[in-house]
Amino acid sequence: MDASADRVVPPPARQVRAPLSLARVDAAISRSAAAIGLVFFLQSAPVLVAQVGYTDLGWTVAVVGLLVLSLLAALLAAIVRQQVHTANVAFAAVYLLVVLTWPFVVVHPSTDSPWIYYLMTVATGMAAIGLSVQSATVYLIAVPALYAGLRLTESGGGLSPLKAVLDSLYSVMLGGAILILITMLRSAASHVDTAQALALDRYSRAVREHATEAERVRIDAIVHDSVLTTLLTAARADTAAEQTFAAGMASAAIAHLREAALVTPDDGSVVRIALVADGIRDAIKQLSAPFTISVARLGPRAIPSVAGEAMHAAAVQAAVNSIIHAGDTARRRVRITDRDGALHVEVADDGVGFDPDHVSRERLGLRVSIIERLANAGGRAEVRSRPGEGTTIRLRWPAEPPPEPADAADTGEAA
Repeated sequence: MDASADRVVPPPARQVRAPLSLARVDAAISRSAAAIGLVFFLQSAPVLVAQVGYTDLGWTVAVVGLLVLSLLAALLAAIVRQQVHTANVAFAAVYLLVVLTWPFVVVHPSTDSPWIYYLMTVATGMAAIGLSVQSATVYLIAVPALYAGLRLTESGGGLSPLKAVLDSLYSVMLGGAILILITMLRSAASHVDTAQALALDRYSRAVREHATEAERVRIDAIVHDSVLTTLLTAARADTAAEQTFAAGMASAAIAHLREAALVTPDDGSVVRIALVADGIRDAIKQLSAPFTISVARLGPRAIPSVAGEAMHAAAVQAAVNSIIHAGDTARRRVRITDRDGALHVEVADDGVGFDPDHVSRERLGLRVSIIERLANAGGRAEVRSRPGEGTTIRLRWPAEPPPEPADAADTGEAA
């Protein structure tokens, strides 16, 4: 009988769709708003051309240029996902400036709706994206109200109050609907982000607890099989040969325990780098000497729990070493960043320093607790120090930059 017939074939991995997140919602909203704003601007172009003589020509050219530039900036920012809020606020601010200056440059007043009216909803929508809910609400009410007030004046066409209110009310209603929709989508996405992060943290904690229990069982086995056996053998060793044999067993048992202390089980769980940074910061704050701690803005990226625990332990040990050896007057700092696809932790001081090439092998704090521990987790520790010039320890995970994905041409050739 073919043994392969009893083999269980796992089902093919199902493609998991990217989950809803606040970043994805913001990107979709900003791109949609920029595209719709461009469409609205193109729709107002015929009215703009027809009303060129209604206002000062220099003002018209200047404000149209500013509106186009700010609108294109919002579109570009939405595409590259950089400075999105700033670009949207810029368009809303430019539009407010246009409305404020419009009545002073009117040459031929008209009861027709001016071309700037068609961009009011675009401005309120972009204010909803770039500003807080409270500020966007103020903008939503203030700008249409200002427009309505200007339409009541002679330069604005001298409309009746009812006509002016109806003109601005349309923009308030449409802009309000956009603001409510954006607020609801952002709130839902934020709740999803929070739920996902909480589920990930709980799962990682459960997996770590399981791995810790498995590691405890493994250590118990090492202690039973190596340490206790060695002690019993040493207790019964009467002759020189038996004592030599017991000494060899003791050396092997110490080596087993040392390897067990260095190896952290890779349980497949992950931890967010922001939580790793928080743990390092909280632990160093509890030490007896002050540190200047700076943490750059960290994204939602996660790393293996093995790496996170190794970075945490190595960073704390580096800080402890600084307190012990750098001197009481040394200034100490810790910097945590996420760049080049790696988590970086730098622990530095301006203390007495030392020569790394002449550190005794009996001092395990640097060699074992920092360098070897991080190397076993796939990271790298770099020690820079000279007598009298302080010490800098740079920790990095992973040790090397992640490989760049092959381009389409390479993929095609490989296929």
